Formats: sequence, structure tokens, C-alpha cells
Amino acid sequence: MSGINIGILAVQGDVAENVSATRMAMDDLGVEGIVSEVKNPEQIADLDGLIIPGGESTVIGTLSLVNGSLKKIKEKIASGMPVLGTCAGMILLSKKIKDRVVGEMEQPLLDYLDIQIERNTFGRQKESFEADISLEKIGIPKFRGVFIRAPSVIDTGKNVEVLSKIDEKIVAVKQGNIIGTSFHPELTEDLSIHKYFVNLVQKKN
Repeated sequence: MSGINIGILAVQGDVAENVSATRMAMDDLGVEGIVSEVKNPEQIADLDGLIIPGGESTVIGTLSLVNGSLKKIKEKIASGMPVLGTCAGMILLSKKIKDRVVGEMEQPLLDYLDIQIERNTFGRQKESFEADISLEKIGIPKFRGVFIRAPSVIDTGKNVEVLSKIDEKIVAVKQGNIIGTSFHPELTEDLSIHKYFVNLVQKKN
């Protein structure tokens, strides 16, 4: 076996940072495989795992919809492929979304994570911050979360496990092989979350 194939959805957002963090996580774990930027349905079809990075979720959703990637991602998720969605990526994975300021939102969603998201919970760009959080349920007792125009989860379905909260607001969830975080794990030197994801992908294969 040639190892695992993890793709970073390269439409917009922190693509290079996720490629780098995933490669370093695989190196540290001694896991063979490739990490690549993916943009079209054909590339997505070959993946064992997918990371949807932070960025502008409406842009990512709309562009992915245009080239058919969302449909292919849905098919792969249905077959059990692990996915990590950070910030905008978590929004894209969700079933329902509203904005703290403008209310209900209509935008293309993968409609897979059984959560309702509130965009910009912690304010706009200038209210970005870092905070120590715990993801004890997946073996990460302390992690420095980088929150940039971060969303939060305001409602979860019965199959969704809450992994972390900050100020009583849900900032990380897991449903099956899908993980969503409000923060940007790729913007810190701590590889814990990327390592957890790599292990998830490897177990599935």
C-alpha cells in the first residue's frame, strides 16, 4: 500500500498552512502518504481524507458548487471518508446557519454535520483572539485556539459529540468521522488536531 491520500480543499482560505501542518503531522507519526491541494471532483474521488480550511464560507461553498466538488464531497462523506472542517470549513459542513448580525443565511452547504451554526459569534476581524481550550474527548487536554471571525455551534443533533466549549459556546464537534472546529488549528505550531485527523484517516483505511 502506498499510504494515505489527504486532500486540502483549495478553493480559498488557509490552504498552504493546512498542507504544511498535515505533512508535518504525518512525518511525526511516521505515516506514509501524500497531501495535496484539491480543486475538482476527479481529485476528490481519489481521497482517503479531506480538510476544508478556514476562509470565506460563502465563497468556498459557491465556487465548490460551480465545479461539482460539493456533490463529490457529499458522496465521499456518505461512504465514510473522514473530514476536518475548520472555521469556514465547519460552516460548510453544517445543516443550518445564521449570522449574529443579519440572521438566517442562505448559502451552499454540505448539509452533513447535524449542527446549527452562528456566524461571527465572537465578532468581526478586529475581535480575533487566541485562547486555551480542551479537547479531552479526543485526547488533547490543552490546545491554543486561534479564533478569527469565528463561528460557534448553537444547536447540535443527537449524534453530535461536543468536543470543546469556550465561554459556554460550542467551538468543536465530532459526528462519526467528521470533525468541525470554530478555530484555526493550522495557524498554530501545535499539530495535535492534525495528528488526530491523520490517525482517523489511517484507521479508516
